[in-house]
Amino acid sequence: MADQENGAAKPDAEAQPKSGELPAGPQMSVLTQFIRDMSFENVLSQRGIGGEVTPDVQVAVNLDAKKRPADNQYEVATKLVVTSQNKATEDKLFLLELEYVGVFSIENVPDDQLHPFLLIECPRMLFPFMRRIVSDITRDGGFPPLNLETIDFVALYRNEIMRRQAEMTQNKAVPDA
Repeated sequence: MADQENGAAKPDAEAQPKSGELPAGPQMSVLTQFIRDMSFENVLSQRGIGGEVTPDVQVAVNLDAKKRPADNQYEVATKLVVTSQNKATEDKLFLLELEYVGVFSIENVPDDQLHPFLLIECPRMLFPFMRRIVSDITRDGGFPPLNLETIDFVALYRNEIMRRQAEMTQNKAVPDA
């Protein structure tokens, strides 16, 4: 039984996990996050294009993760390339490139699940901050604030896995010359 002092229970041996119990679930914490690289080019103002503009916005996402030297620490980089062009004339309006990085401490994730965890859950945690940066930069660049739609990182991950499998299959089918 736990000792009681001033109404607070003190931990004892009974509070420790017993053998046979399941280990603690995955634990993740964001240690830091930062902009590694960013550029915004307002092509519209440079060219002096005027008149009616109907923007067409395209967003490309690239993810990268790597182990850091410290135990249980990983760096996850999300690269966004946002281009906007006039639908009618296909003139470029702006180009925004953003590389946003998070450093995470991750524990209790099985090795076979670490790769998807890094490329799905970590970017999902950082996305609201990236969305805010994109909104602020486009607004400060002279355009209406661009509020990015939520990115489906699960679908992005699955598509990349399928693309890599198709590429490997194609490379096996092509004999060496």
